[in-house]
Amino acid sequence: MNTAQKDIAALIGSRICHDLISPLGAIGNGVELLGMAGTVDGPEMELINESVMNANARIRYFRIGFGAARDGQMIGRDEISSVLRDVGKGARVRVDWDSDESLPRAQVKLAFLLIQCFETALPYGGTIIVKQFEDSWTLQCQSETLKIDASIWEYLISANVNKDISPAEVHFALVPDAAKSARRSLRTELQANAITLTF
Repeated sequence: MNTAQKDIAALIGSRICHDLISPLGAIGNGVELLGMAGTVDGPEMELINESVMNANARIRYFRIGFGAARDGQMIGRDEISSVLRDVGKGARVRVDWDSDESLPRAQVKLAFLLIQCFETALPYGGTIIVKQFEDSWTLQCQSETLKIDASIWEYLISANVNKDISPAEVHFALVPDAAKSARRSLRTELQANAITLTF
């Protein structure tokens, strides 16, 4: 498979996110104008506003995690923090992110995919700790109620796992190519109450 073919899924992800972010922003602006005019108020408007904000946050997250990441492309920590803060509002899983100011987008893409893998193992919530060092990254979560399907976690280190995955698990299958694109070797450590990933 050539590079263009391998990148097609990421390019589709970028295109979908790009096309959805504008109408979602327009809906959000419309809701804000209605609120300022005082023509519509109450729990219904609050629900619509929260839903639009959540959708915007998820699209921004997906744009980084599923979108294209070109060689040399960088992303700032402020943008990452903003995305994680917005997507974490009201969520059961919290992400504690510690990194440099400016980061290679390919590495952040890999980290975002791995965060989603952690979320799969945290059905009752918890905290994911992400630390970027000079030459490496460490991601870790701990919980007394971790849900680990060892076979799906095999996708992280091998793209040739003989297991059907659901749409809710697709991030696992995307990790090997993301690690390769980021020129990183991923190591996994699965324990009963903790998961540690390093690359």
